[in-house]
Amino acid sequence: MSLAIQMKAVGGPEVLTAIDLEVPPPGPTEVRVRQTVIGVNFIDIYHRMGLYPLPRLPAVIGVEGAGVVDAVGAEVTTVRAGDRIAYAGLPAGGYAECRNLPEARVVSVPDALSDQVAGSSMLRGLTAHMLLHKIYAIREGEFVLVHAAAGGLGQLMTRWAKRLGAFVIATVGSVAKVELAEAAGADQVLLHTAADWPAQAKQFADGRGVHFAYDGIGGETLARTFACVRPFGMVASLGQAGGPIPSVAVGDLGPVRSIGLSRPSVVAYSNDPVLYRHAARDLLAALADGLVSTIGAEYALRDAARAQADLETGHTTGSVALLP
Repeated sequence: MSLAIQMKAVGGPEVLTAIDLEVPPPGPTEVRVRQTVIGVNFIDIYHRMGLYPLPRLPAVIGVEGAGVVDAVGAEVTTVRAGDRIAYAGLPAGGYAECRNLPEARVVSVPDALSDQVAGSSMLRGLTAHMLLHKIYAIREGEFVLVHAAAGGLGQLMTRWAKRLGAFVIATVGSVAKVELAEAAGADQVLLHTAADWPAQAKQFADGRGVHFAYDGIGGETLARTFACVRPFGMVASLGQAGGPIPSVAVGDLGPVRSIGLSRPSVVAYSNDPVLYRHAARDLLAALADGLVSTIGAEYALRDAARAQADLETGHTTGSVALLP
């Protein structure tokens, strides 16, 4: 039997309950994994709240983790029992000690990388790769605006953008988080609670605005972000931690502003087998080469509800991990 955290209905953290789950032998193209680390992400919260509905309830949520291959199906050729692997993406089911995964979902973890880092960085790392390489290919000397820069994705985005030679303007929600964004390499850190942060960001970016802005906060923050972007720049909206995504009129983006708006999905990115393998390989190589992905908090698997509540209310920094 495997300990798992099941979502019995749509709602708050209280709908998450611990159960004993029997994990069958892997199918012909499946891999059974004994997990050592499970990542906690906002997509898990969105699943729990019903914003991103799951196919059926009750369900075990979670889309990221790492561990050791326990058994493989008859047609599996890329991994074998005893291999260390990591994964991100659907199908959900990550909040469990043991689970089955499609062979195409698992990637081998380099010897130089710990399970803790790999298992808590895959989804955020794929997201950062998608944003910095696919949505807008950052070039040396360009300006990037990263909101919620003290969080797991924000810190990783900042560090990766700096590796690519960008100037990073970061925003955080409190003075206590400024140091974290600075430690990640941000060139300028602003409070997104300040009334004039858009003007400050634009002024720092040569007075013209940033080339690319990433927003995972939503609400009023997204609307104000447009004012920070220079003509022919790009805004990527990827989350709504601070409120629902507002309606955006296409006419508001141009012709005077002449900026682009992207609403990408890391799930769609990871569902493309070619993009997924390429991005996962780039990410793990970068992590092994020194790209830092901080783990801000670790919880026992049984405490998944508390981990989600802390993430949802902004009480965590860096990546959040569950330990079976």
